Amino acid sequence: MSRLDELITELCPDGVEYRKLKDVTEMQRGTSLTKKNATEGIYPVISGGTEPAFYCDSYNRENETITVAGSGVGAGYVQYWNEPIFVCDAFSIKGKEGNLTKYIYYCLSNMQDKIFATKTGGGIPHVYISSIENFVIPIPPLPVQQEIVRILDNFTELTAELTAELTARRKQYEYYRDLLLTFDDNLSVKWMTLGEISINTYSGGTPRANHPEYYGGDIPWLRTQEVRFMDIYDTEMRITPAALENSAAKWIPKNCVIVAISGATAGRSAINKIPLTTNQHCCCLEINSELANYRYVFYWVSSQYEKLKSLGQGARSDLNSGIIKSFPIPIPPLEEQERIVAILDRFD
Repeated sequence: MSRLDELITELCPDGVEYRKLKDVTEMQRGTSLTKKNATEGIYPVISGGTEPAFYCDSYNRENETITVAGSGVGAGYVQYWNEPIFVCDAFSIKGKEGNLTKYIYYCLSNMQDKIFATKTGGGIPHVYISSIENFVIPIPPLPVQQEIVRILDNFTELTAELTAELTARRKQYEYYRDLLLTFDDNLSVKWMTLGEISINTYSGGTPRANHPEYYGGDIPWLRTQEVRFMDIYDTEMRITPAALENSAAKWIPKNCVIVAISGATAGRSAINKIPLTTNQHCCCLEINSELANYRYVFYWVSSQYEKLKSLGQGARSDLNSGIIKSFPIPIPPLEEQERIVAILDRFD
């Protein structure tokens, strides 16, 4: 049994009381301040965004403080501070009656979507104290709050360390990938197009949404938001045989190089490790194994994301299968492709 379980068993044998936020915290509006009227300093000015609006030479909150952004795109955004700050277009929350401010912060973070959902207003959304003061949160005894904060603080620290490590690893991978895929004037490398090294090029379709019998089947159906520079072993949505018969969706063989061609996702790539179907915004390349290793092609296409994205057309910067098929790729001998793939696979 963990320390937390022991505390709950000992101190909360009949469960935990739930209380309104306004009854266990001090909630206070911010003070109006503009950058024009402020003197530059070291204290963060907390306003309507997710980052300090600017820095000034005075503060109106110190020590532990929770802030909730008051207006704009970030309205409702919850942050924790343990330093002097100036609360402007936001409001602050502090624990009272012996309740830990950090514990309250973790409760509110867990309710972030619910807080965002309270936004009101037309052009500029707002979140007010009155929007959330009646929210109820669990209030266990202080020792339980302290143990919860200790555990979550440790997770937060570990998450930050892991994020930093993954970021460094990603940069290292991109460095070696770009180095391995730079051939300069290598005479053994032949430049071809993605269309020339593909046996087939597939697209797909979207079954009509107003036909519930088309969805919830056993056929994997890939959407462009799932194309994220990785191998795909499953899809978030599945369709039925009826959907396949009554839409442009079609089966795609495994190990195709898939390139998203729509809007915000345009240029992203992936490999399907299972046969699947896709929507119409995926361009799927079945690579000729006598000319190219499909994983080598994927690594090359991934390395060219920014260049591919820049070729987008129209208001949404969409790509199309013609642009993808005509995109150039260096083709070294297959042995060299396999060597490059073996190295880069170790990073994945």
